[in-house]
Amino acid sequence: MLRHYRMFAAYNRWANRQVYAAELSDAEFRSDRGAFFGSLHRTLNHLLVADRIWMKRFTGTGEAPATLDAVLFEKLDALTAARQAEDERIIAWTGTLDEPTLAADFTYVPVTQPIDITQPLAPALAHLFNHQTHHRGQCHMTLTALDKPSLQLDLIYFLRGEGREWM
Repeated sequence: MLRHYRMFAAYNRWANRQVYAAELSDAEFRSDRGAFFGSLHRTLNHLLVADRIWMKRFTGTGEAPATLDAVLFEKLDALTAARQAEDERIIAWTGTLDEPTLAADFTYVPVTQPIDITQPLAPALAHLFNHQTHHRGQCHMTLTALDKPSLQLDLIYFLRGEGREWM
């Protein structure tokens, strides 16, 4: 499973680069196109918020916003830089994991409900990557609604190109 999660970390970075490469005006970036968080601005901020929350839970370090709809960055360039740094952080951290750590329990308190949750790390890490994929799909829909080029975000495209080392 370690190799699988490390592949997902690399794929996650690659897919985020595809989304962030879209050429957008500020109005397009902020345009509400019906995604769960409305705009790319709010959806991309949510993804960074959620990753920071989970990484704080996993590692005990870093910032953890208090709400899932927090807007950490108003400008796309600042959000892009923060996204790139978080993706590198996720890759570096998954590189430190071993099988006993993946199988071990950890405890955290959800943002939405103040109770202790204890579970193995592996399913929570799977959630982190699945959550990214879920909201990137909404970003794809939003870009399509803005008449932007369609994105090829499938894992298989990553594996056939930049991600060949994972084959």
